[in-house]
Amino acid sequence: MAKGRFVAGIDLGGTNMQIGVVGPGNKVVGRAKKKTRAGEGSDRVLDRLVDGVHEACQAAGLTVRDLSAVGIGAPGAIDPAHGVVLEAVNLRWNNYPLSRVLSRKFGHHVVVDNDVNVAVYGEHQLGAAKGVRDTLGVWIGTGIGGGLILHNQLFYGATFTAGEIGHTILFPGNPPGSRSVENNCSRTALVDRLVRLIRANNPSIITDLAEGDMGDFKAKVIAQAYAKGDKLTRQVVDNAAYMLGISIANVVTLLGIQHVVLGGGLTESMGDDLVIPVRDAVRAHVFPAVCRKVEVVGTKLGPDAGLLGAALLARKWVEGKALPATGRKKKA
Repeated sequence: MAKGRFVAGIDLGGTNMQIGVVGPGNKVVGRAKKKTRAGEGSDRVLDRLVDGVHEACQAAGLTVRDLSAVGIGAPGAIDPAHGVVLEAVNLRWNNYPLSRVLSRKFGHHVVVDNDVNVAVYGEHQLGAAKGVRDTLGVWIGTGIGGGLILHNQLFYGATFTAGEIGHTILFPGNPPGSRSVENNCSRTALVDRLVRLIRANNPSIITDLAEGDMGDFKAKVIAQAYAKGDKLTRQVVDNAAYMLGISIANVVTLLGIQHVVLGGGLTESMGDDLVIPVRDAVRAHVFPAVCRKVEVVGTKLGPDAGLLGAALLARKWVEGKALPATGRKKKA
């Protein structure tokens, strides 16, 4: 079998995990999707992940032995040089040696990086940021993550946490748990705000669209309500888009970048209904005026961005090339 012909890519999110076997031409030839269910503990999460890789291989007519390597994007702060999850709030992991643990389970080397980093890398190589030297990726879902490509390379910073826009502070005077970009602009935050407002007797068609499940309705419910012109949904989403746009504008001003990609479940569901108000807010708050040319676009790869990016990093390792910004190569 040709070197690096088949690799697995895993997008491990706070809610779901997307798994794909990627073959020649970067085509996904086998897939699996599982619930993350982080509350059940790391062992159960990894058991489901391993089962998912076997299922994806089976769908591709392969076995795990046919893989050359595995790449995974995990949420939170990651040390990609050692494959360690430093802190993943959504998974409740701290200093977890994910590469080592999964390498033993698969019998293959496992490349580990931040979930948004791998998604942005996928977009840079194959999608909405292809051919762009510098770009910021912002993924809006259960939480909000970010990744940076600078000079055509993933940029990590000394602590491997560069790009974590979701954890930057918007409102320092707010009570704990309501200060950051993620606290105010994620899909989780929007659901919480909408539920509180609806229960305070503000009318909304979300009550019908969610079919009575007001605990944690999906991004598609928000997208449907917004598209139907629901006044409450539009107020809440547009306000969040405005706050997110200001946060992105600060990064654009700071780094002088001219390209931003928005991804994640909320972006995939809403499309331009989210991208356009974020873009407008970004352009209204950058400095100087030349920065207003910044492009803010939606993901081109959609839910495949993470698994493709992770697979591409795994293939890069198989080919003996240094991984972006870590200098880590396959040993001869």
